[in-house]
Amino acid sequence: MLEIIRSADRGQAQFGWLTSKHSFSFGHYYNPKQMGFSALRVINDDRVIAGAGFSTHGHRNMEIISYVLDGHIAHKDSAGNEKILPAGEFQLMSAGKGIQHSEYNASKTAPLTFLQIWIEPNQQEGEPRYQQKDFGQAFGLTWVITPDGRNGTLQIRQDAQVAQLRLTEGDAFELPVVAGRAYYLHLISGTVSLAEQTLAPGDGIKLAAIASLQGNVLQGPVNAIWFDLPA
Repeated sequence: MLEIIRSADRGQAQFGWLTSKHSFSFGHYYNPKQMGFSALRVINDDRVIAGAGFSTHGHRNMEIISYVLDGHIAHKDSAGNEKILPAGEFQLMSAGKGIQHSEYNASKTAPLTFLQIWIEPNQQEGEPRYQQKDFGQAFGLTWVITPDGRNGTLQIRQDAQVAQLRLTEGDAFELPVVAGRAYYLHLISGTVSLAEQTLAPGDGIKLAAIASLQGNVLQGPVNAIWFDLPA
């Protein structure tokens, strides 16, 4: 199984303070063919103007990941966490039985760009939990989220793993796949050839029932997010 979500086909939202592109149905964007993939429910590519942001609101039973591409997020939640999330860092908030939070652009002069990602948990009504970490800029595949938090990764309440993928122009690469799993790649920057398909920034690709997966970087540098998901 292979399906590409092209950047231009994503849902669009414009609220003045926020410009967002939705890979899957979200808010006012509804596409019955794109309701998520496996446990992956949301990938929003958000751009927030200086000084603006998402005011306090609630979530329940959702694993919410933020990955900052440019700028700083000012986070505050009802569990007492008040943090600044700079570019390059990952945040994982497990909403559990319920949490209120706000996410603002910490700058009064510069825009904020980040990915907002939701993954449905396999545990319900747990205690809310907050995690945040910078995993560096190493080339290749770096695991950042796992079910057991191994090797210093953030721990998610789902049989899922998330990695950052960084490559340079001309690189050939292979992504780890096993039978009985689903996979999704979201390309942030660069251009790659993967599974005989060309992917550009903002594109995503759904993959399942594949035995191996090789690719090449056509234009670098590449920054992408790789999801290993339950089938």
